[in-house]
Amino acid sequence: MRSQLLRGLAAFATATAAVLTLNAPAEARPAADWAGCPSGAVCVYPENQNPAVRPTHVFYRYGAHNLSNQFGNHWVLNNQTGGATANLCTQLNGGGCGNPIAAQAGVYANLTPINSLRLNRP
Repeated sequence: MRSQLLRGLAAFATATAAVLTLNAPAEARPAADWAGCPSGAVCVYPENQNPAVRPTHVFYRYGAHNLSNQFGNHWVLNNQTGGATANLCTQLNGGGCGNPIAAQAGVYANLTPINSLRLNRP
């Protein structure tokens, strides 16, 4: 699944003609909207929307956010600043979380097994 996420991220970068520097500090990129995702937010886009254009879900508050009726492949962009991360979690209320999504990064993930999203303080 990790290789699928990495391939999806590469496809997004190519499709949008953007260069994503995943390991750079958040300060290297000015805080701004990214693919319709406001600065400081984590956004979920509609199924199979590639490239990501307009999110259906926008989360600002730290902590767990339960998801429902999200199936198939979706872009999830972490446009938080200051090094804040986000996780996709298989259990409700932020349990069973996978690897963190770095600030200013995104993943193309199958959300069928995902039941919540967690925003983490830096």
